[in-house]
Amino acid sequence: MERPLIAVLNGPNLNMLGLRQPEVYGRATLDDVEQVCVQAAERLDVAIDFRQTNGEGELVSWIQECRGRARGIIINPAAYSHTSVAILDALLAVDLPVIEVHISNIHRREAFRHHSYVSRAAIGVICGLGVRGYALALQAMTDMILDEDDQ
Repeated sequence: MERPLIAVLNGPNLNMLGLRQPEVYGRATLDDVEQVCVQAAERLDVAIDFRQTNGEGELVSWIQECRGRARGIIINPAAYSHTSVAILDALLAVDLPVIEVHISNIHRREAFRHHSYVSRAAIGVICGLGVRGYALALQAMTDMILDEDDQ
């Protein structure tokens, strides 16, 4: 039986993890985040498609590609959380479960970061738990997929 595919999509500047504001984001790199996801996926017996882009249009295209291919989307839209109606619209259009992840607690930061357009499409939001938030999101998404399969 084929393992369910979960897309793990990352937005702008996450390629700079480990270098950019380590006091906010920690010292883990994007490669470290991917390894956390790979290890969690192996433990959970799911497949992942892990990607990062600095481009809003590319992120929208990747979201659209998930329809009919992935069982769910875990997304860290980064700064696009606070600005992109296009990403919200794409997430709503694909009709898949979405979990939004942020490494930092966006609610303890600047006021403009407190609002996320993406949250409107998400069934859940994990923020402020560092890179382990990705593993928690994978666990939650896997549980939802299994619950759906049992119905």
